[in-house]
Amino acid sequence: MTYDRLVCANCAAPVNEGRCPVCRANRERLQQGNFLAGLNPMTLVALLTVLVAAVALLAHQTA
Repeated sequence: MTYDRLVCANCAAPVNEGRCPVCRANRERLQQGNFLAGLNPMTLVALLTVLVAAVALLAHQTA
């Protein structure tokens, strides 16, 4: 789950908007926890596709 879908229990706004101090603190914590957290899901899918294609190419070359 990405943090842009989370709703703050303190102010009932999306966490990614950072309206209150609790939102801002949790947004920073979530972004620091994972180096891929700043990427959107489509970018992650594209990276995974490139990785699978590279592995398939290497497997084809060794066979």
